Amino acid sequence: MLLQHRSSLEHDTGHHPEQPARMIAIERALAACDWAGYERVMSPPATLEALTAVHTVEHVQAIEAAAATGGAQIDADTMVSVGSWTAARHAAGGAVELVDRLLAGSAPSGSFSAHRPPGHHAEPARAMGFCLFNNVAVAARHALDAGGVERVMVVDWDVHHGNGTEAIFAADPRVLFVSIHQSPLYPGSGRASFPGLGDGEGFTVNLPVAPGSGDEVYTALVDGVCVPLALAFAPELMLISAGFDAHREDPLADCTVTETGFARMAASLRDVCAELAVPLGGVLEGGYALDALGRSLVATLQALSGPPAAVGAGRPVEPVAAVSAVRERLVRYWPGLAAA
Repeated sequence: MLLQHRSSLEHDTGHHPEQPARMIAIERALAACDWAGYERVMSPPATLEALTAVHTVEHVQAIEAAAATGGAQIDADTMVSVGSWTAARHAAGGAVELVDRLLAGSAPSGSFSAHRPPGHHAEPARAMGFCLFNNVAVAARHALDAGGVERVMVVDWDVHHGNGTEAIFAADPRVLFVSIHQSPLYPGSGRASFPGLGDGEGFTVNLPVAPGSGDEVYTALVDGVCVPLALAFAPELMLISAGFDAHREDPLADCTVTETGFARMAASLRDVCAELAVPLGGVLEGGYALDALGRSLVATLQALSGPPAAVGAGRPVEPVAAVSAVRERLVRYWPGLAAA
């Protein structure tokens, strides 16, 4: 199932890289392959209750007011237009609807919410980094508050650190947040040494990678770190913050992931979720090379909807040395990683 809404085209950002053309490129690529076999569903708007479970009332009201008065430039990277309030509510609402349908069993595992603006940089009281509301965080909190689950895992493979998602859940042991991101790069957060706060210590796992990192590094971190963490944490729901700006063609970063790499990461998460018998959903984040964005999303959807294989089948679990260093760092929180 693919959740979408036409309002994603109405968030007017001018010539900004995060522009309506992203959705047009996605639709063109998906239409060319019969929508990868996905059923298309229009998303509802997020309720104010769902938004304010993550964001302050003042922040939500500020975005609404800015749109109602003709728009505003929030910072150098982030803007609100007349259509942004509706688009942002549907972007968050699509992620919430995705969770509701996954948990109810009315959408297959591997379903996806494809909207803009993206969300993972939005903090509780701050829009930033092209993001107005934190779509994946709104969805994860909804799963915890209304979906009857006690553990949610969020894997963020966008090339930029998901600072907003981290800030929202840093002290919450019910959410295991794993971010693979280029460093150094905007927003400058995501240190490997930060494990979370208070009761949430150990439940934030930052996996910064060097510029130039490609399929080998990204897939190794998913296979060698994300998969064993999922087996140890046993989430009842997994969500991917699926940005495609780590692609080698993307103009805003320096990683070299290909469509094959995104598909392999998606397949690994699909397989571990099948082993755990938990649903998996994706939420669109970044990706600014238009053709590469479309190709990468198609490859990801085809992998997510494919038949599961045994975890690690036919693939080395530890193809790069970085995985060993990460496990050594995390073993104090996750002893099972020592034997993974």
